[in-house]
Amino acid sequence: MIVKYDNYDNINAMQKKLIDSIQNDFFKLTNIKLSKKKIEKKILPIFFYIYNSKGKKFLISGSQGIGKTTILEILNRNFHKFFGKKILSLSLDDFYYDKAKREILSKNIHPLLRTRGVPGTHNTKEILNVIKKFNKSEYPVKVSIFDKLKDSRRKKQRIINGKTDIIILEGWCCGSPPINKKYLQKNINILEKRFDKKLIWRNFYNNKLKNEYSELFKKFDKLIYFKAPNFSHVFDWRLKQEKNMNITKNSKQGMNKKEIAEFIQHYEKVTKWMMKVLPTKADLTVYINTNQNIKKISIS
Repeated sequence: MIVKYDNYDNINAMQKKLIDSIQNDFFKLTNIKLSKKKIEKKILPIFFYIYNSKGKKFLISGSQGIGKTTILEILNRNFHKFFGKKILSLSLDDFYYDKAKREILSKNIHPLLRTRGVPGTHNTKEILNVIKKFNKSEYPVKVSIFDKLKDSRRKKQRIINGKTDIIILEGWCCGSPPINKKYLQKNINILEKRFDKKLIWRNFYNNKLKNEYSELFKKFDKLIYFKAPNFSHVFDWRLKQEKNMNITKNSKQGMNKKEIAEFIQHYEKVTKWMMKVLPTKADLTVYINTNQNIKKISIS
């Protein structure tokens, strides 16, 4: 079922103001000016899906650089103003273990766990604690902030003082089911072929998906999945993301093209698996085209 709305001329004044606000915020965040018609057809349905849903807890997932963070920020800036509901927004990336913890994992389990990314490199207990506080309306809520350029957590935490109505967790692997045995064992890149011949790394993160992460994802009511056209675009999107981080931080600590190409191999198997299975499992699937624009939105 494709989500449809009336023509722009027929929508009400509140929706027109919302579209104007989204257009302005999207430009501030991306330096791209979306047409009002595109916003009405491609972004408003996401707002109304969340608002009309009976659920209070949402997952937003999709490959690196696909636009999850931008959408969540636009929701943050506009949802309370236009819908009267406050969002407690979380990024899975903020719950990465720091380098010291991952170094221990790399020595005790597998060297590839030195690199952040796969299930098993996040502190899911912290996320569950935030969800528990949200369920009980216990505030303030403290949330860690992870600095990707420094690959470590900041000392300063984000503090949410007031009561929130909706919680949204955004992350690349959110909602992913465990990978089936046949696909897990298939080598799809050099990283797997050279460094994980005995499948220790793959079995580790897949067992995490099956158990620890599955229990986390079950805490949420709805899954919104952003689907890339194919994995080949992830490199370009991740490269652009890295450049933007460097510009924002005025830093030269980021990864170069070669490092990014190697880095995304850590994500490749789970990302491709999600592309295969999530369009039929997600509650709302947002299809992204090769130009990184929303092509269509469908409800399963």
